[in-house]
Amino acid sequence: MRKFLYLALITLLCSSVTKATPVKDSTEIFEALYEKYIDSVNNSLHFEKGIIQLAGGKATINIPPGFRFLNSQESEKVLVQIWNNPPDQAKNVLGMIFPENTGPLTDSTYAFVVKFEDLGFIKDDDAEKIDYDEMLKNIHDGEAEENKAREAAGYSRFHLVGWAQKPFYDKEKKVLHWAKEIEFGNGKEVHTLNYNIRILGRHGVLSLNAVCTMEELPLVKANINKVLTMAQFTDGNAYADFDPKVDKIAAWTIGGLVAGKVLAKAGFFVIILKYLGAFWKFILLGIAACFGFIKKLFKRKGSTSEEVVTTGEVPAGEETPASDEASLPSEEKPSTESDNTPPQLPS
Repeated sequence: MRKFLYLALITLLCSSVTKATPVKDSTEIFEALYEKYIDSVNNSLHFEKGIIQLAGGKATINIPPGFRFLNSQESEKVLVQIWNNPPDQAKNVLGMIFPENTGPLTDSTYAFVVKFEDLGFIKDDDAEKIDYDEMLKNIHDGEAEENKAREAAGYSRFHLVGWAQKPFYDKEKKVLHWAKEIEFGNGKEVHTLNYNIRILGRHGVLSLNAVCTMEELPLVKANINKVLTMAQFTDGNAYADFDPKVDKIAAWTIGGLVAGKVLAKAGFFVIILKYLGAFWKFILLGIAACFGFIKKLFKRKGSTSEEVVTTGEVPAGEETPASDEASLPSEEKPSTESDNTPPQLPS
């Protein structure tokens, strides 16, 4: 089938080639087309900054310099139309946070997807008692059985490699965050980073979730303190506004939020962000390879040796309940050495 497709494409392209037409560098041609496509996508989006009232009225988000925000409607457009996710994956998304000067198709970058999860009031009594090393061991112990169920349902295997950022809960500010390094499939793909933030409120949690590769971890950690302080609940919706007489108490605990299972396909739109977002580029570079093949055919004139043309494959992956990410481009990149020192929230 691949040979047939290449032959069909070659035939089509050759039909438009004349001896008088100079052959341009194929990679440059398609890189230019890809850049044009990226520009058209970015120009269609309307990013915001400053203090923004999130849909539903329960929270606001203050976008500082260095970041920009997409509202719920345009975030749905990114998730469904640009990243090619099922529409139900974008339900209840309040917006997306991008590093400044990046967009949905920027290489090596992240975006936090913002949602409100109506879980009820989550008691944090267990926060100081949790042994996260023991939790990690328990997750590992249960992976074999979990993967049997996933494979039976048609989903890929997963392995939680470890904490990319050990869970940390700021009890005063009611902010929980952690990051997981996850391996999907047969382990040949680049490891996935899930960075999760939960801001506890009266009726549930505001979740900010990012997914990218482990290579972008230093970029995320370099800016995580800014992200941790962007969102806050409005008056009457904060954690301190809880009324035990009328408000629902969640079955979840702090430990439960962190240990939440890696869900099936219904929870992996953020990793598609990373790879389906770049799918156009793989297509273009694949066609560029065909142009290079044709060019070599003309130059070799009669050579009978077979040439194998390969194209990049789009890795597949899934994510934990509510999670996303990307990377800040900068002239000086942070050190790639990671540690488990939790970022501190400013007083």
